[in-house]
Amino acid sequence: MKFWQVCLWVGVVAANTGVLLAQTPSLQPIRVVLLYPHLPIVVGQAHGTFTKYGVEVQTETVPASNALRDELASGKADLAHAAADNAVAMVETAGADVVIVLGGEGSVNELVAQPGIHSIGQLRGKTVIVDAPNTAYALQLKKILLSSGLKAGVDYEIKPVGATPLRLAAMLENKNYAASMLGPPTSVQAKTAGFVSLASTKDLIGPYQATGAFVRSAWAKDHADVLVRYLAAYVEAQRWLLSPANKQPVLELLAKQWHLSATEAAETYDLMTKNGWYEEDARFDIDGFKNVLKLRAEVEGQWGGTPPAADKYFDLSYYQRALAKLKP
Repeated sequence: MKFWQVCLWVGVVAANTGVLLAQTPSLQPIRVVLLYPHLPIVVGQAHGTFTKYGVEVQTETVPASNALRDELASGKADLAHAAADNAVAMVETAGADVVIVLGGEGSVNELVAQPGIHSIGQLRGKTVIVDAPNTAYALQLKKILLSSGLKAGVDYEIKPVGATPLRLAAMLENKNYAASMLGPPTSVQAKTAGFVSLASTKDLIGPYQATGAFVRSAWAKDHADVLVRYLAAYVEAQRWLLSPANKQPVLELLAKQWHLSATEAAETYDLMTKNGWYEEDARFDIDGFKNVLKLRAEVEGQWGGTPPAADKYFDLSYYQRALAKLKP
């Protein structure tokens, strides 16, 4: 090949490479704060789903919901995945302008107690542990104990410890921590270890919008495109998790991600796919969210005991745009 031909070839390759680079969209970062690894995010990262939608997910795991709320409020995180009641608390107690943009999980929590405790009444005079004492699953605990005549601060003590896995670890280490609200897979692991389930939220509280995603309203407006693409990728990853065709790899993922035995993984999988833990397409359960507000009004006395309209706290327009990007 003559010199001028080499130069021409290099020029053509360089030009084509430039076109390809120009046509390849750069990944847009989104900073996500969590209390524990979320399987749709794990799957989305492992399978390249977020990359397909042009999103680079940067996750940070914090030990408690108050730290999660602080990260979002301060702008250190763009989006938080946690119980939806945390968004309500940010609006009502911290004056933060945040909005819920995605559902994902219903509550299948259980009130789990130390071996030897077999009734709610036996928690009288004991210490129970929570994440934060005035949000989400602590309110579930207060409601369930109140239904048996036990009042917080009078008949039992509440101690903040941190997120769900930390609470089980604390109960294993300190037998004086009598009980806590636990969700899967931690609740499954606890029962395997001999702890006792005293009650379930599905039986005593009913539908309850548990984990969702929420963001600062101003950030969502300024970053609507990346938010929509993130939500689309999240839903697609969750569809993969819930597809019966993927049962075996999901069982293996559960065992690996959360250090579960085969039996624990199978029980956790059943909760995911049959018992209302994972909502189809990460749907936001509006009726379940109304129950969240009702519980906060009743247990904490918020809003003078009468909950406000639910649509004050969520904006599902981004979610609807995300669904439009997905194949049925």
